[in-house]
Amino acid sequence: MANFTTHFTVAAVGGALVGGLGWQAGLWPFVESFPIAGIVALGGVVPDIDADQSRAVRLIFTLMAMLAVIGCVSALQPFLSLAELSGVGIGAYLFVRYPLSRLFKRFSVHRGIWHSLLAAVLSALVVASVSYHLFIQTAGQSWVLAGAMLIGVLIHLLLDEIYSIDIEGRRLKRSFGTAFKLYDYGTPQTAMLMGIVMLSTIPWLPPYGVLQDLGHRIWALWG
Repeated sequence: MANFTTHFTVAAVGGALVGGLGWQAGLWPFVESFPIAGIVALGGVVPDIDADQSRAVRLIFTLMAMLAVIGCVSALQPFLSLAELSGVGIGAYLFVRYPLSRLFKRFSVHRGIWHSLLAAVLSALVVASVSYHLFIQTAGQSWVLAGAMLIGVLIHLLLDEIYSIDIEGRRLKRSFGTAFKLYDYGTPQTAMLMGIVMLSTIPWLPPYGVLQDLGHRIWALWG
């Protein structure tokens, strides 16, 4: 399978193409091309969150810890002093970055549920919710970023499958089919759990109406 550098590099190039082409097509302003490209690049390493030792794990949980700090401070700002907010922020960061990260690694299996289309959709829904509520983006911007995350994760899964093909030996490696799958067929209970989490994001998602308009604009580019 592809390593971290390959995943990140290919996803970063893909993100630059998505961001740049969308801007050229008038789908979003030039300034929004940069976060879109960044989210695609991040999505390119998200599936490796289930690896025991991985730069992707450290990167993702560091970002999650930073989001936890922003969320806690934003929610508690009206009720706590500056010193108390600082303590809460530090506590939130340390909890997510270390104990939560270790707990996740203990109960996750590499190339399991996180290497699946189900996880790709969940990642996109989480980005849409966080972008809309935590970073106060518009519904349109939030769904575009969700799409960027989906593209990044799909790039990762496809790369893993491509690296599972031994061209010189004209054979498929044993890892073929373990990345680009609907869910982890060996542990259907993880798919059920992920499905429940996906349903729980519904109340937090941005309005769906903008998706139709965005879809029409993208479709018009091919007309």
